[in-house]
Order: sequence, then C-alpha cells, then structure tokens
Amino acid sequence: MAKTQKQGISAGLLAALCLFIVAVSALLGRYFWLREKYHGEAVAYSRSAVKSLEEDSFDYKLARSFYTDEEWDALFDENYTIMEKDEEEIPPIEIEHICGSTYEGYMMLVHRPEDVYVAVNPNMNNGRQAPSLEDYVKTDKAIAGINAGGFEDAGGTGNGGLAWGIVIHKGKLISGSMNTFLPIIAIDDDLKLMCVDATAADALKWGAQEAVTFGPTFISNYEVVYRNGDGDYPMLNPRTAIGQAGDGTFLLLVLDGRGPQSFGALYEDVIKIMRSYDAQAAANLDGGNSTAMIYKGEYVNTTVSMYGSRHLPTVFLVKGDE
Repeated sequence: MAKTQKQGISAGLLAALCLFIVAVSALLGRYFWLREKYHGEAVAYSRSAVKSLEEDSFDYKLARSFYTDEEWDALFDENYTIMEKDEEEIPPIEIEHICGSTYEGYMMLVHRPEDVYVAVNPNMNNGRQAPSLEDYVKTDKAIAGINAGGFEDAGGTGNGGLAWGIVIHKGKLISGSMNTFLPIIAIDDDLKLMCVDATAADALKWGAQEAVTFGPTFISNYEVVYRNGDGDYPMLNPRTAIGQAGDGTFLLLVLDGRGPQSFGALYEDVIKIMRSYDAQAAANLDGGNSTAMIYKGEYVNTTVSMYGSRHLPTVFLVKGDE
C-alpha cells in the first residue's frame, strides 16, 4: 500500500513567518519600552523625557497617546494637584498629591490651626538620641506629623540630640542663644506662623510659643522674600516646608527626591506651590534625608535616608481626636 505524503509548511513560508514574528516582537518591544520611558513608574524621568520632545516627532505623538487630556496638560503645568474634594464638607485635614516636572510629594492642609504644634526631644542638647517622627506621633497620640528644625548631622549620621540654632517650647527658650540672628519659624500666641530672620529674644517679644530654626524664609506677609542663592543645597532635593494660608490653614509640605519617581525640587518650586495655596507665610524646613510625613500611623511619602527613619530634635505634629 502506498504511503500518504504529509503536507508541510514550505521553507520559504516558514522563514517568512519567523521574520514576521521577529518584526512584531521588535515593534511590541519598542512600543512597551517607549511606554515605560514616557509613561512609566519613574514618573519624574518620564515627565522630563516628554517635555524634551519636539511636537512634530513620532515619539511626541506616541507619548501623547499614553495620557488623558487632563494628564497631558498637567505634565506641562508648573504645579498641579491630584485629588477629588468633597465640596459639601471640608474635613479638618486634607492631603493632596503634588506633582511637578521633577518632583512628587504631598501637601497636608490642616484647617484647624490650633491642632498644629511643635514637639521637642525630651533629651534636648544632652547628646542622647532623639525620637524618630513615628515615635513622636505615637507618644503624643498625634494624627499626623512632619520633620521640623535642623540638627548637628556630621556625616549624615546625627542622632538629633543637638539642635541647630534655637528651639522655643511653650514660650521658653530651651536651646540656643537668646541674641543670635537666625532664620526662625515660629507659631505665636495667636496661632499665626512667623517666618522671619530674627533673634530668639525678638521672637519671644513677638509672642512666639513654639519655634525652630531652619531656612531660608520664602514668604512673609504674602511677599516672596527669598532671593536666588539664599540657603544651602539650592539644587534638586527632597524638601519639607511649612506655610500658613490667609484663612489660618497650616500648609505642611513634603516633596520627595533623589529617586526615579521624583528627582527633587528647587526652592522656587516650593515657593510656587505655597503661593498657589494662598500662603501668607512660608519657610523651608530641614529636608534631604530628614523629609518625612506621617498620617494615621503610616508614612505618606517615600523617605530616602539610608539609615532608616531619622532621629529628630523637633517635629511639627497635628493633634489627634481624643
């Protein structure tokens, strides 16, 4: 009996099919690579890449397809927020996601100014290790907190035991010199934020109840007082800042940096953000590895300290519900 000859794919057809598969794989690989480049997890890098594109280029048109109209417009905005608000009732605390071309972070709006206060290291200036932000929050049963004033930090390993500048707590100077001229960030007896260059004696005379030292001062009486070149580390960095809007709302800001998600922010970026929230006063707090925000027991932002949570001489806390 004769054997039935099996029909197979010709060598030419097989080669064509292989070439087709290779071409499709290459196209898909490039597509997903470009999607990751222009709309990937490394958010700050993606924004920077998109903003460098020429409008008539293929990559520009492709990158545009990865975003909604609102997201695309936001990429080219100097500052924008992402959060839906309940207009019927404003809660005591709101947290808004802040994004810019090189940074991501969070703005905490505390609408009850009486809830914001400074907590200080119980071992102030004796060299012993200070608490971490989460320790302050737990001890005081606070609902939220951010890092505050500076401290001696040789080699990035400071334990928060030695505060930089002055610290005022409950209307008394507990650290630093009474007559040294410094950038001071204070809350006075009318619950107003003061961001000034002054002495501790001046701050106490003006009614300061709580105060820390850091800077530069950004805004005073609605006017931008920062001048280019003021302060240390003017390049992209993680930032912490505090401000107060005209209605009394405290503005607690953290901006991440030194990572693919967020490169960091300039002082000018912080000023633009604060002005967009109607800040009548605002100043820079200790940033870099110290930048941290906690809300309801969890870190809101991504800290960058290689040593874990920093130990801090002072923090700004927000009272929790009793």
